[in-house]
Amino acid sequence: MRARVERHQQAAVERHQQAAAFVFLALVLLGPVATARAAEPSTPADPRAMTFPTVSFSPPKAKRMVLPNGLILYLLEDHELPLVTLSAMIRTGSLYEPADKVGLAALTGTVMRTGGTASLGGDALDDELEFVGAEMGSGIGRDAGSASLNVLKKDLARGAALFADMLIRPAFAPDKVDLAKKQAIEGIRRRNDHPASIASREFNKLLYGADHPYGRESTEATINAITRNDLVAFHRRYYHPNATMIAATGDFDRDDLVKQLIRAFGPWKPEKVTYPAVPPVRDQPAPSVNSIRRDVTQTQVRMGHLGIKQADPDYFALSLLDDILGGQAFSSRLFREVRTKAGLAYSVGSAVIPGNFDRGSFFLYAQTKAGSTAQAISAMKAELEGMVAAPVPERELEEAKQAFLNSFVFSFSSSAQIVNRQMSLEYYGLPADFLERFRANVEKVTTKDLARVARTHLHPDRLIILAVGDERAFDKPLSTFGPVRAITLDQPTAALQPAAQ
Repeated sequence: MRARVERHQQAAVERHQQAAAFVFLALVLLGPVATARAAEPSTPADPRAMTFPTVSFSPPKAKRMVLPNGLILYLLEDHELPLVTLSAMIRTGSLYEPADKVGLAALTGTVMRTGGTASLGGDALDDELEFVGAEMGSGIGRDAGSASLNVLKKDLARGAALFADMLIRPAFAPDKVDLAKKQAIEGIRRRNDHPASIASREFNKLLYGADHPYGRESTEATINAITRNDLVAFHRRYYHPNATMIAATGDFDRDDLVKQLIRAFGPWKPEKVTYPAVPPVRDQPAPSVNSIRRDVTQTQVRMGHLGIKQADPDYFALSLLDDILGGQAFSSRLFREVRTKAGLAYSVGSAVIPGNFDRGSFFLYAQTKAGSTAQAISAMKAELEGMVAAPVPERELEEAKQAFLNSFVFSFSSSAQIVNRQMSLEYYGLPADFLERFRANVEKVTTKDLARVARTHLHPDRLIILAVGDERAFDKPLSTFGPVRAITLDQPTAALQPAAQ
């Protein structure tokens, strides 16, 4: 429903935890097969002496086209199943919504789909999609709008027409606007139910500032201030063909699909789009220790600082460094030292979240029992300090490289994933060969590179530390790490106002 900027941190945590499970499953399922193949014609006496060639993979390239109205198309045929997927990216985002109407972008993206179109009401659109077995969605995040259609090949013409109708002529039905606002406010009222969500959201605010577009969050007051006319105006301002890209993959003939897309989107007229200025991310905030009191038996820990943009040339080495520290599931230092050896955390790791248009973030995370909170923080900080103080051994670097390079193929597990990645590279202004360059640059990383990047981009002395839990049960007070700022979560109670025109 809402543009949940704060969920970027939590999503990273979940991705790392899911990656751990995936790596374990892959080792179980693929390990014996790989071992048997590598062992031919003879098997070394010591299994640890076995070596495996790096997996090589060259993903196919989608065909890029530009329609006369400026709409960019990426097309990649895949005839495995009689399905077609259309995915759109629109140059918009919650970055551009007014500060007193935070939540406007997310509401616009939602009601574009639920509110129907000029030719079909929302419920009728649901029935039409259900009849042909298609799925269609729309949303707006922090720095991009999105829309998608999954439809059978035989119903592509009808599906493309509905998809274009939603993007070009949404109706924003008043009753659906009211419903979306009620759901958004219910989400706001429940946002403090989960400590992990609290930690991710509030840590993001500490990094960027509660008033910055990267850190601010919707409230009942900002949702109530939004009217149907605001949604209409937001759509009218940003949704134009020259600000839109569409990726198509599936069982289609390219020439036939282009004709259908021209028929559906050709009448869409281009217009000049003016974007509001977005304030740059401030300098690195001062280190701090922060506490949020919750009556729970476990503590959610976040600690880190601002990071880099994805276009930064150090991103390749920093990503590998992060894998060694806490990103590579079972083999990372944090997992091995803090969880396995010390038994201080149920889950622990680190993440580099590169910024698309401005600075991203770097952070460590953990879930630990309240009685070991201070020990966990100390152990995590010690591992981070160790990354800066001592060079990474050559063997550890090579293991991290191989893990990355051999898992790189999973970044292209489907045609839709391939074409969407290529489209997003252009959207964010990255070179078309960025992913291939990423792989090549990782292969070139040396221990000297890691040492330089650690000194440049990791700052154990500038950490923002946040603990969400019951400080009364902590093994040591948080003041052990510095002066503590207690954060009180808002408890909004404003009533919902009906949508004005």
